[in-house]
Amino acid sequence: MGIFRGTGGTGDATTDATASQVGTDAATASTKANEASSSATSAATSETNAGNSATASASSASGASTSASNASTSATNASNSATAAASSATASSNSATAAAGSATDASNALSSAALKANNLSDLANAATARTNLGLGTVATTAASAYATAAQGSTADAALAASAVSTFGGTLVDDADAAAARTTLGLGTVATTAASAYATAAQGSKADAALVASTVSTYGASLIDDANAAAARTTLGLGTAATTAASAYATAAQGNTADAALAASAVSTFGGTLVDDADAAAARTTLGLGTVATTAASAYATAAQGTLAASALQSTSTLNADKITTGTLAGGTY
Repeated sequence: MGIFRGTGGTGDATTDATASQVGTDAATASTKANEASSSATSAATSETNAGNSATASASSASGASTSASNASTSATNASNSATAAASSATASSNSATAAAGSATDASNALSSAALKANNLSDLANAATARTNLGLGTVATTAASAYATAAQGSTADAALAASAVSTFGGTLVDDADAAAARTTLGLGTVATTAASAYATAAQGSKADAALVASTVSTYGASLIDDANAAAARTTLGLGTAATTAASAYATAAQGNTADAALAASAVSTFGGTLVDDADAAAARTTLGLGTVATTAASAYATAAQGTLAASALQSTSTLNADKITTGTLAGGTY
């Protein structure tokens, strides 16, 4: 009969051994059957033996089938393991490929990145870099094209070349102060301290300055005083020297304060008169009218009448009979 060898096929040691045993048992069964056919007595016994052998053969066949099934399962498991291993290998290969791609991308990114040590010299486009930095055209213009701080805080405030005269040009291009003084025609006095020369108060020229030999010992003790207080002490002045003149009697009031008009000698009315601010106010205090400021020649004299109303007016008609000998304006009568 045919024997199932399982998925292992020929070459599986366990399966081949079982198949060989089955063949041997089958041969023995065939011999016993031949012997049974030749002897009826032996046949019954042999038949019994053959049945037993057949049972044993069936058991052996069942074991062989089980072993074949187990071998097939093991083979399947091995195949699955091999497939899983192949998948893992493929995944590892894919990961390695991805890692290699990432490394390549990183290398490419690094090759295009700006390095600090290169100080921006590795930028692909300087113009684009300036734009990104917010720089204008002045960034590529020479500094000499603009006004310096000394010329003005902005170019608008710089001194225009057209505003500099020819002479001014020869002055502003001088290398140093000495050269500038030469251009200006200055002498050595220009760099001499003012204290070395006479002041305007001493004379317009040094020749007119006060010569030290003309100053007396006392005068020297006065002019070297540190301040006005020291000078007053040298002069022997008292406190009156620094008191306002208004605090003392005037010449009109008396040569000394003792001769001045005492306040107690001034009446209440007199006080209202002497404190008037001006003559007009004083006339008002005195109750004077406008006649007080009119010339006497504008009025009749006592010889002409006791009242102005009885004085002879210049427009009156004269009575010749009453005119006595005398002189009138315009002739003698």
